[in-house]
Amino acid sequence: MHAKADIIIRPLRQEDHAEWRRLWTAYLAFYETTVAEDVYRSTWARLFDDGHFEPRGLMAEIDGKAVGLVHYIFHRTCWAEGDNCYLQDLYADPHMRGKGVGRALIEAVYAKADEAGAANVYWMTQHFNDTARLLYDRVAKQTPFIKYQRR
Repeated sequence: MHAKADIIIRPLRQEDHAEWRRLWTAYLAFYETTVAEDVYRSTWARLFDDGHFEPRGLMAEIDGKAVGLVHYIFHRTCWAEGDNCYLQDLYADPHMRGKGVGRALIEAVYAKADEAGAANVYWMTQHFNDTARLLYDRVAKQTPFIKYQRR
């Protein structure tokens, strides 16, 4: 068992491509979906673009091994002067769950949002993602909103 102090959270680096792809692919598989090869390529490139509204990524490591990943995106809001921060993808290797990886990644996004003066950090999960929701209920508050999406 690793203590939280053993978890290192850092920005993605170009040399992380293989581990990023492994983690993101596992995340997508958890949600029973895939993306085209072009999306892998464009997402990886966007994670390193300079624009303020481009997605960003953080990697969690324990003992030098990648064990978790988060993507987040800043965007404007009409409800505040500061931007919102959308925590888009959060994933920890299954054998690392319950060891503080998810919490450390969320807290790192909170820190990035605070540093950027963001008005809010938010994310979505599926209602049956019970394991993750145990963590989410400790680090955030559930809202009453229901997501709709174009058909």
